[in-house]
Amino acid sequence: MKRTLVLATFAFALSLVFLASALAVQPDYLVGEGDVLRIMVYDSPDLNTTTRVGGGSIMFPLLGQVPIEGLTVAQVGQRLSDRLADGYLVNPQVSVFIEEFRSKKAIIMGEIRAPGLYELSGPTKLMELISKAGGLTEDAGESVTIKRKVSIQGSEEQVLNIDINSLMKQGDPAVDVAIMDGDNIYIAKAGVFYVTGEVKRPNSYKFDKGTTLIKAITMAGGFTDLASQKKVKIHRKINGQEQVFKGVSMHTPIKPEDVIVVPESFF
Repeated sequence: MKRTLVLATFAFALSLVFLASALAVQPDYLVGEGDVLRIMVYDSPDLNTTTRVGGGSIMFPLLGQVPIEGLTVAQVGQRLSDRLADGYLVNPQVSVFIEEFRSKKAIIMGEIRAPGLYELSGPTKLMELISKAGGLTEDAGESVTIKRKVSIQGSEEQVLNIDINSLMKQGDPAVDVAIMDGDNIYIAKAGVFYVTGEVKRPNSYKFDKGTTLIKAITMAGGFTDLASQKKVKIHRKINGQEQVFKGVSMHTPIKPEDVIVVPESFF
């Protein structure tokens, strides 16, 4: 009898290890409509079940319909444990795993190669979703905006602003946030600035944070032999009004939509 109990206990523990590795999910994952749950009750194999979330609830042996809307994986397990302890089992131990992810979706738009609605197959980080959507376009700017519902009714919204350079170039894990169900992700288009006059390649150029006047002129191929280097001007709109900055330092930061004018020298 003791040997049988030991073997049963070992088999149960082994199955939990297998499930934990195959179906690993954060305990704070919010269970949603369409998810398939594998539920195991220690020492009560007749209660082990696989069930799909529908209408905000699940079917469970003995308990019937159990509402779980708005609960995490860990909270679902606790709710089942509490209800089984109420007249059915002594100190029930319930483990809940996600066998199929069906409920979580997010929208990614803007400067992404394959914009659209994506199903989140388990916990998904921002970098992973960008990769699924084909990566950024050449015109992608420096910011990602995530709009997120923070209440079940959707009446409250949180806005996250992520710096693309920190995410893509520096690989900062702090900004590689987890994507949640219903998130709307927008990849902004990069701003541009313009360089005209006595430069070798007058044109519009993609704006990057930290671009200075000398870097902008370098991007435009540098000064021509006729350039008046000390009379470079920056035309900039401030509150809808155009202002002209003259005699500026070559280390002056550039802003999106700036027009840099390099005049011809007459001496």
